[in-house]
Amino acid sequence: MRVFCGMDQQLVIICLLTAGINLIGTLAYAARIAGVRTGRIAMSFALFNMLVLVSRTSNSFLGPFLAKRIEMRLASGGGDALLGDFRLVLLSATIAVFIGIVIVPTGQRMFVKAIGYFQRHRSTARLLVRTASPAGLMAIRQSIAWPTRGHMRAMKKERGVGWGVLLGNVLAQALITVGVLASLYAGYLNPAYRVTASQLSAVINGVATILLFALIDPQLSVMTDDVVEGRVDASLFRRTIVWISLSRLVGTVIAQAFFLPAALMIAWIANHV
Repeated sequence: MRVFCGMDQQLVIICLLTAGINLIGTLAYAARIAGVRTGRIAMSFALFNMLVLVSRTSNSFLGPFLAKRIEMRLASGGGDALLGDFRLVLLSATIAVFIGIVIVPTGQRMFVKAIGYFQRHRSTARLLVRTASPAGLMAIRQSIAWPTRGHMRAMKKERGVGWGVLLGNVLAQALITVGVLASLYAGYLNPAYRVTASQLSAVINGVATILLFALIDPQLSVMTDDVVEGRVDASLFRRTIVWISLSRLVGTVIAQAFFLPAALMIAWIANHV
């Protein structure tokens, strides 16, 4: 815990925001499991997309916080500490993904209840209000469940996806985790072109997006259809989601190694665009 002792309020906010973004992104996978369980695939995808939208919208607020921190460091001459700050931000992402994996069973049960409620009332606003109500909080409490030893032993069985897909997701998650952070830190490394550098996150995120939408999402979508049609067992689908989540966790760990090279590359590109 000593790592966090020297954190100021601004850095705490940045780390919490990063953690929230990654926690939401990890729990979004539970919506797919809930869809298979309830048979409401379209509704589960709508919930999944809502969570992804919240995660990506929150990510847009993260940039200004980090940019201001860099500006303050450049003005005060304390830029040497920035690398450590960014390492802490990446660590907060890893911790949040781990927590998200642990509470996937809870998230799955919550989404099942949310899908059932929406099916009856057909109102997103009422669903959101219900979530914050005493009855909604009670439903969340009743949904709490933890991974069991049986879940752990089941991980030794068939994965449902190949190692190529998992490694592709590791790479995609590592890149998407460092994309915005590396472009902002590149602005510190190359202050003369820091505005240009801050706009070059697509150099990193573009590759990650292609991997996610061309390699990972189609695999999960096809498998979802197979479960609904009875060709694949639901328990195998749940294991697949856990494996995908674990590969996301590994990706956030590897992001620590990718961060500085990615920032240096963006700083170099900023000089030549």
